[in-house]
Amino acid sequence: MFPQPEPAPAPAEQEYSAEERRFLIKLAHDAIAAALRGQEVDTTPPSDHLAEKRGAFTTLYLGGKLRGCVGYVFAVRSLVRTVAETALAAAFQDTRFLPVTEEEARHLEIEISVLSPLSPIVPEDVEVGKHGLVVTLGARRGLLLPQVPLEYGWDREVFLAETCHKAGLPGDAWLHGATLEAFTAEVFREFPALAIPHRTAS
Repeated sequence: MFPQPEPAPAPAEQEYSAEERRFLIKLAHDAIAAALRGQEVDTTPPSDHLAEKRGAFTTLYLGGKLRGCVGYVFAVRSLVRTVAETALAAAFQDTRFLPVTEEEARHLEIEISVLSPLSPIVPEDVEVGKHGLVVTLGARRGLLLPQVPLEYGWDREVFLAETCHKAGLPGDAWLHGATLEAFTAEVFREFPALAIPHRTAS
């Protein structure tokens, strides 16, 4: 049974159908479950739309708490392959967490953010809940997704400061030479109660 996608607050204009959303959520679960069995999931796109190259982030939650988040900012692979790869990276390569276990995988809740291309933006044009941000200064770069400031109740200036902190920069770096780029994201997630249980291969 497919998980049912739930729109995140303040979503971008919807590009992906409910069927496509279900497919991508299930794909993320299947990629993690397959890896735990020492296998790989099929990443053949089922349609031309899902074959398009898109940047995306996959975020994992366990018991309502963050359990991993990894993504590609730039569109370098098909969306199907991007979701599979970022799901695996979030589960097993996010250095903030230990790798996901088989037991945890049965209870993961998944959120997918499909990104628009990056565009330069000035601070006063940043809209909380609409824009994700990338801050760059020298070799340092930090990114926060559009839903993050909504989750924490940040205003624009806090959002800018926290994105700078994500880059390892002072919170006011956006006032002192850091480059700002914005993107929007179509964000969808499953209802927690409908996370797919996975069984090991018999």
